[in-house]
Amino acid sequence: MSPIAITGIGLISPSGIDKRKFWSNIKAGRSAIETITRFDASKYSSHVAGHVHELDAYSSVSSRLLKKIDLFSHMALVASELALQDAKMDLAKENLERAGIFMGNAIGGWLYGETELRDMYIEGREGVSPFLASAWFPAAPQGQVSIHYGMKGYSKTVVADRASSLMAIAYGARTLNNGKNDFILAGGMEAPVTPYALLCCVTSGMLTQKNETPSTAYKPYDKNRDGFAIAEGAGVVILESSERAKQRGARVYGSITGFGTTTDGVDRIHPAEDGRQLARAIEIALHNADLKPQDIDYICLDGAATKISDISETRAIKQVFNGRALKIPCSAPKSIFGNMLGASGALDVIATLLAMEHSLIPPTINLHDPDPECDLDYCANKAKEKEINRALVINRGRGGINCALVLEK
Repeated sequence: MSPIAITGIGLISPSGIDKRKFWSNIKAGRSAIETITRFDASKYSSHVAGHVHELDAYSSVSSRLLKKIDLFSHMALVASELALQDAKMDLAKENLERAGIFMGNAIGGWLYGETELRDMYIEGREGVSPFLASAWFPAAPQGQVSIHYGMKGYSKTVVADRASSLMAIAYGARTLNNGKNDFILAGGMEAPVTPYALLCCVTSGMLTQKNETPSTAYKPYDKNRDGFAIAEGAGVVILESSERAKQRGARVYGSITGFGTTTDGVDRIHPAEDGRQLARAIEIALHNADLKPQDIDYICLDGAATKISDISETRAIKQVFNGRALKIPCSAPKSIFGNMLGASGALDVIATLLAMEHSLIPPTINLHDPDPECDLDYCANKAKEKEINRALVINRGRGGINCALVLEK
């Protein structure tokens, strides 16, 4: 595929909203996982998460609109505004009929949904907000961003579990390659720290139960890991062709040059143990980018912190990179701020772009007793200086969804 430039980033995360603060916390490996206090989660087997604390300080969304939308749409609006500001885009000079919005999430807006459904059972249909129908569904953030800016170009919402936003970003890049839009806002958002959403995540069996020590609960590739900690947040990037970015004199964080996706087709929840289809997704992405395995300087990992996920991911990397696999620095920055489910890919892309900018590989924290079958260089607990010219981002969803995206400096 032709290179697609990333010229702006906007992020909402438990580790910060300002990108400098976010990067400071990421490179230092300061965990943002804490006990859930927003509601009584003590009876859940997992009650730790990454919370966003500063959203209102960055938001210009009206109180009137906030009554009509869920938190995940609110975060999408703020992240989109930050990305547009970062890209120095003047929308008054753009053809908004050729401006697209590609967003991804896994579960939709359940804080709004479960609150209104509770009111329905207590008060009857008169107690339900008429905005429920438009507030909870997964495409709501795309719609709100479109309405807010008047963007009317070719757009999509992707729902593919934890691979949603990486897939959305990749599809956005392909759409620009096909000439359907001039630029695209792409990314993801998720707000799973609610009673029902947490229940759904808990019953998946993939969440950590190390509730006594929140900051060390999420420990991918460690022998004692027992699942990930969920997190809320959003990430949006501005995509445009390299030629257009050059004409605008825009700062380019990096370019998307390849993408691959496959499906294991083995189990409705768990990935295949052999990692073969994930390896094939990586191979497709590398071929798409016209690169060889030896060209990759860093791998941003999925890091689900379950035994089958960690081991199969490690096996896939070994299949693609052979003897060099042990020498390529890899890490899972989400171990610091939590797993944002459908928004994970967007934050992984942003963290990788910042790693490229600062020539520093973020750490995988809480990795003190490595699983013997997970023997790659995971940059355990400490950031590592390294020039990164080409990186690979891996995301996986339940049911064996595999995605791999190539970024180049």
